[in-house]
Amino acid sequence: MFTTTTVALALLLSPTPTAYSALDWAQCPGDKIGMECADLQVPLDWDKPDGRRITLKLGRLKATGTPEGSVLVAYGGPGGPGIAITQGIPDTWAGLRKRMNVVTWDTRGYGKQFGGLGTGLPCTWTRLPMPAFPRDDAEWGRMSDANRGYAEACRQNDPDFFAHMSSADQARDMEAIRKALGEQKLNFYGASYAGFYGQDYARLFPDKVRTIALDGTWSHSAPDWNAELDELAGAGQKAMDRFFTWCAAHDCRDARHTWRTLLAKADRNPVRAKDVAYNARDLQGLALGIARQGPGAWPALAKAISAADRGDASAFVPEHGMRYPDQSTGVTECLDWPRPADRAELETLVKRLRRIAPDTGTAGTIAEATLGCVGWPVPVTNPPKPLPKGLPPLLGAGNWGESDAVERVLSQVPGSVTVRHEGPGHTLYLSNTCARAHIDRYLTEAVLPPRGTAC
Repeated sequence: MFTTTTVALALLLSPTPTAYSALDWAQCPGDKIGMECADLQVPLDWDKPDGRRITLKLGRLKATGTPEGSVLVAYGGPGGPGIAITQGIPDTWAGLRKRMNVVTWDTRGYGKQFGGLGTGLPCTWTRLPMPAFPRDDAEWGRMSDANRGYAEACRQNDPDFFAHMSSADQARDMEAIRKALGEQKLNFYGASYAGFYGQDYARLFPDKVRTIALDGTWSHSAPDWNAELDELAGAGQKAMDRFFTWCAAHDCRDARHTWRTLLAKADRNPVRAKDVAYNARDLQGLALGIARQGPGAWPALAKAISAADRGDASAFVPEHGMRYPDQSTGVTECLDWPRPADRAELETLVKRLRRIAPDTGTAGTIAEATLGCVGWPVPVTNPPKPLPKGLPPLLGAGNWGESDAVERVLSQVPGSVTVRHEGPGHTLYLSNTCARAHIDRYLTEAVLPPRGTAC
């Protein structure tokens, strides 16, 4: 485990990072906060370093004191525009900037449609309801054909780019950014989906890691993927259990019984909601999203369940966005996550997860999301793989459920620590000043908080 003495010695013995000579920094387009931008050319296909190149747009907020290095920041999505997001929250990074430059980038492929300034994949991303679980081989085939149609509408515009949008490709881009910055080793903060970029970087470039902070993410490095899916399903069940526990002390003591009765009815006949109808899986996905918002949302959830049990599921219809649990075109996701090979494999998985999580089933798990990848014209190129030995201790952070998930990642790296917040939300750095202070100190000094730290 890191100690102050060993960290200080390591810093003294480490060569001072070279200047930013590889990048031509200038004011960012439309900048109002003093952010500089630069272009970095990288290979489209990292297995063909002399082939076609694309442009990554980098953004930098200089340290307000004497810079001791840089921290690379990514917000996930995938496709969260690093430059635009950072420009919108400059004060959030004030503490870290006292000693470190904050650098971000607009990730490959996610261009103008996502607010990014780098080379974009010419694709019209759409949001679609998650496919229903096929009941026979004919429905499996129709689902596969429909998924391939959505994918081909995007892939045909640039097949090579479409095939090189995985989190591993993003991690290799991160290594190019590290080299261009002249940093001896990487300091990285990854939120949500960007936590997978950090895990893949640690796997691909373990000797180049100084610090990696993973915030509100889950595992892309599980040694046993089925076991990870079980854990994700269990996390959904825990979220509903919190709600039912709350109900036991309020005026919805029968909520769990009512909920399970409702699910059984919706399995036979979908419950009407204005001009739509929800089956059991739809209701599980929508209810889980509400339950994860915490006590402030629980009274409304109790009323929604009661009304749906009486035949009106209108309270489950989201005020904004898709009326069904949905997902975007999975250009990155379908390269990153294992998908069922056939209907028999899917049925076995679904039955197992429903046993683990009787109230939420597959809701909130990758198993449900990857239904949209069945029939995809490009194989999984970047499946989850365990982290290597020899990594320095990493830092994790997360709210309910997220902290457990990131802890499973960090358990592979001795000496690592997870900062926990026992409450709702997604990621900690932007909203929790306690967690932010711990993350800033780790990224700056490579000093971890005590094990068991809660914020």
